[in-house]
Amino acid sequence: MRVDLFDFALPQDSIALRPAVPRDSAKLLNVSGDRLSDHIVSDLPQLLGPKDILVFNDTKVIPAQLQGTRGEAKIGATLHKRVDLRRWQAFIRNAKRLRVGEIVDFGMDVLAEAEARLDDGSFILHFLGDEPVELLLERAGTMPLPPYIASKRAIDERDADDYQTMFASEKGAVAAPTAALHFTDQLMAALAEAGVGREILTLHVGAGTFLPVKVDETDEHQMHSEWGRIDAATADRLNAARQAGGRVIAVGTTSLRLLESATGEDGIIRPFEGDTDIFITPGYKFRAIDGLMTNFHLPKSTLFMLVSALMGMETMQAVYTHAIAGGYRFYSYGDSSLLLPEG
Repeated sequence: MRVDLFDFALPQDSIALRPAVPRDSAKLLNVSGDRLSDHIVSDLPQLLGPKDILVFNDTKVIPAQLQGTRGEAKIGATLHKRVDLRRWQAFIRNAKRLRVGEIVDFGMDVLAEAEARLDDGSFILHFLGDEPVELLLERAGTMPLPPYIASKRAIDERDADDYQTMFASEKGAVAAPTAALHFTDQLMAALAEAGVGREILTLHVGAGTFLPVKVDETDEHQMHSEWGRIDAATADRLNAARQAGGRVIAVGTTSLRLLESATGEDGIIRPFEGDTDIFITPGYKFRAIDGLMTNFHLPKSTLFMLVSALMGMETMQAVYTHAIAGGYRFYSYGDSSLLLPEG
């Protein structure tokens, strides 16, 4: 399909630069089939059924943005995916000034060798020394806010908390699973009282989620892989919930992508641990999920393609037109939507 089919006009003032306070006061657009209704996130217990299951991603964002030098050249790095204990795949800014074998000084006694350059232009960085890389990043790194936020304001201390979900525990993400940023202890208690269940999986979101689609046809786009895990007990509970008539609702496209990667054509969710580069576009047959809670995405992005696959392109264009006209806030720190295709 042509990528420009997924384009739409978005006013710059629709982009959220800070999250709602409290988090569950953000707007929530309920899309049930082709019917739209306006709510706030704290209304979620009234919008779901007592057998429904929300599936959250417990990945934790690491300070994966680094600024350094190679000689007199300034080099920026955004870590994307862990290779091993001391090596990370990274996207490099000013990459023309960096050659394989050269050392980048990120300050604070943090050095990394550009060990290899991959076909997509990214590098394998080998962090030098004996200290765990996690400690090096805590010392020299900053939170990797999306470019549509970082280009409009400086990253500050608030982001260290704002850009983590309440479920964050497994370190390794370069971007937050932002749909879950809206949840609070009070909301989770209300959901439990309403009989809505919850399950947890892990998908370490990579920096590839920020990359624009640069091709004209969706078939030509190459997704970057990300590592994820669903254990056997979680898979069994999700399968049992569906068999009992409940709906599996992914909180965020990250949870959705991993669930779909772990599910066979028979609709059975299986244990999964490894890389996935699943790319969902219209025509895809969903096997694992019955709904999705997700924020509002960029024009011509792989995530807008995903929600168009779930709800239909015509419906999603109408949803986004409604959201823009209604003052909904877009992207990572913005408002949310509940997408239920069988409304």
